[in-house]
Amino acid sequence: MALSDFDLVFFGGSGDLAMRKLLPAMYSRDVCNDLPDTARIICVGREEATQEEFLNMVETNSKQHIKEAPAEESWQRFLKRIVYVSLNATDLKTYGPLVEALRKDESLTRVYYLATPPHLFATICDNLAATSLVSPNSRVVLEKPLGRDLASAKQINLDVGKVFAESQIYRIDHYLGKETVQNLLALRFGNILFEPLWRREWISDVQITIAEKIGVGNRLGYYDTSGALRDMLQNHLLQLLCIVAMEPPTSISPDAVRDAKLQVLRSLKRFTPTTLSQNIVRGQYRGGYVDGQAVPGYRDEPEAPKGSKTETFVAVKAEIDTWRWAGVPFYLRTGKRMADRLAEIVVRFKPIPHSIFNQPTSSFQPNSLVIRLQPDEGLSMNLMAKTPGDSMRLKQAELELDFREQFKSPRMEAYERLLVDVLRGQLTLFMRGDELEAAWEWVEPILEHWEQDDSTPVPYTSGTWGPAASSALIGRDGLQWREEVLPED
Repeated sequence: MALSDFDLVFFGGSGDLAMRKLLPAMYSRDVCNDLPDTARIICVGREEATQEEFLNMVETNSKQHIKEAPAEESWQRFLKRIVYVSLNATDLKTYGPLVEALRKDESLTRVYYLATPPHLFATICDNLAATSLVSPNSRVVLEKPLGRDLASAKQINLDVGKVFAESQIYRIDHYLGKETVQNLLALRFGNILFEPLWRREWISDVQITIAEKIGVGNRLGYYDTSGALRDMLQNHLLQLLCIVAMEPPTSISPDAVRDAKLQVLRSLKRFTPTTLSQNIVRGQYRGGYVDGQAVPGYRDEPEAPKGSKTETFVAVKAEIDTWRWAGVPFYLRTGKRMADRLAEIVVRFKPIPHSIFNQPTSSFQPNSLVIRLQPDEGLSMNLMAKTPGDSMRLKQAELELDFREQFKSPRMEAYERLLVDVLRGQLTLFMRGDELEAAWEWVEPILEHWEQDDSTPVPYTSGTWGPAASSALIGRDGLQWREEVLPED
């Protein structure tokens, strides 16, 4: 369905996110004829550059990130939508070119995407208001990180909320834009098969992993003041946990879904100093090999502070105090320089109580639903099935649930989907302010404990699945991470 006319403004329009993700996403929507002929994309940056110079920058830095090499005609049509505006986001006097670039019709949808450091959010919003650029049809998109702790998250909500109503604020988490996450909602609430089993009586545990092969790269300046807990767990992992664990909402409307997610966050069992030490592992990568290439340790990265205590890995055992989930452990794990790049949710069901076959129950792998978010999105079920032949021997088999083959439709990338939702005014896949604060309320005691603790992160070798303490964490419950389960002979 085509969108209504809009002006889309990217603050940080010459930055890495805009070039790698945002502009390619909008090009893909343009090729699919979703964009009105007069819709425009205004890229705002500090660099002094002419329109021609900026389009050359887009040609060099953005075109290569488009899924399929664009046809020259469609690419030139897309470039005509782009307007470059140079300004200093903190200096109100420099906003004149942006005022001139925006069309004066307030019936148009205006979206301001703040792909900037969060300390600029309040200033940009204030300057937009001071230049009368905020209308009832205006929306603002906030990129992470949304604060460093509860106090700063509340301050962001307060500052942005002075200019934009909550219904105009889109706090983005690109993992929620992934097709597979939305298919999880469809599986749970569009079918009768899973929902009766989606509870403590039938589910053994849930594992949510986001693993990266890369190190900190050129993000060390940001990362060393953030760490894995702030960078990944507080937002991406907790949002995925909410999708898995939430109660059935009354509808797919934004507030119904976000109310259900908020209830999960408020039901997470809070840590005490004792349970925190028992249920959380933090690690930091050392030198090793990834894909056969030698890589340095975190403290050996260029400009890394000596003796840095920043965690590059965190594993958490979380529990949800509700009737549905009481006693079911949720294991959350994320890290850099891991053995593989993947993001997945594994819902493991309880083992069978008795074997009627000539095999002990210990030889049966529990059924599991695997939701893969990257690198190749998809869903699969692990079931016990009879092996071919004349003996009744059962072995685990993986059944792919490939909906792409069923529907024969192209898959939208996460940023495509989320940008389209913003332009349509659809808030369902975006965090509400009270969600953000509830997530920080749960995470903050962990941060405070680490700040008061003299211990350092546990070292782990690059190219592995993290510290051995992570395996011990889940092993104390008689369980294993998915990659540690040995296949049957």
